[in-house]
Amino acid sequence: MGSKNDGTNRGHESITRGERIRAAARTLRTPRTASWIADETDVSVQTAQKYLDQLVADNVLRKMDQGGQSVYCVDQLVATYREVATLQREHDREELTDSLASMRRDIASWKRTYTVETPDELRASIGDLDDPETIAERRDVASRWEHFNDRIPVIQAALNHYEWAVERDHLST
Repeated sequence: MGSKNDGTNRGHESITRGERIRAAARTLRTPRTASWIADETDVSVQTAQKYLDQLVADNVLRKMDQGGQSVYCVDQLVATYREVATLQREHDREELTDSLASMRRDIASWKRTYTVETPDELRASIGDLDDPETIAERRDVASRWEHFNDRIPVIQAALNHYEWAVERDHLST
């Protein structure tokens, strides 16, 4: 991005500073300082700090001390709770159960097919291969397997508390 006054931030004209900061903050993959976020969103550090602190108060971000400076990152626990709630609202119990069963079947099949127990073992097996298609296939399967490993506990949580959540959701409408 260009500096704040060099005329290169034309794309930001229709988006407020707060919207830019909130959008950038929600996509943080690693903890970042207010200064870094300010640079990315073409705002002052003070403005970034103000909006970041609001996001901390709203439980969207976490603020931590890292190496003597404050850094911000997505609050993964709250993000996971939101994801569970979204799954419960957008899918019925059967859809969630079917999705969970399908993922588990795929993982069991990959374990048998590749004679490995983890995605890391599958990736390690690539070192013994020469065929680019087979290598690409194993990388793809390992990535999907890791994705499923991340998704299974979230879907399981949605199922474990499905009835309770549906009851609570109806009480608020």
